[in-house]
Amino acid sequence: MTDTSTLQYTAEHEWVLVEGSIATVGITAYAAEKLGDVVFVELPEVGSTVTGGTVVGEIESTKSVGELFAPVNGTVTATNDQVIESPELVNSDPFGAGWLIKVEFEALPTLLTFAEYSALIGE
Repeated sequence: MTDTSTLQYTAEHEWVLVEGSIATVGITAYAAEKLGDVVFVELPEVGSTVTGGTVVGEIESTKSVGELFAPVNGTVTATNDQVIESPELVNSDPFGAGWLIKVEFEALPTLLTFAEYSALIGE
């Protein structure tokens, strides 16, 4: 499991792990809990171009459908096939095995710190 205090966050409840020019993206435990039991995940194709702030995928649960937003502009370099096969990973390990996409970016926008995200969700 990743140390959540070292991640960056979006107001749309995604977490971002920056390693060089690659951003690994997932949804937060808070978002996973609000969604309920995840039963289906749709992700963008590897090689596709994404624009920060736009919808790039869907996360369906027994309660609702959530949208996955790209936190950065860039090219999708990987998707988590494990999550496609076992969507429940989004609930059981949102900061580890439940990651969703990796995006190669040129410029990182301003994202929320752990403290800022915690304040946003009231924790």
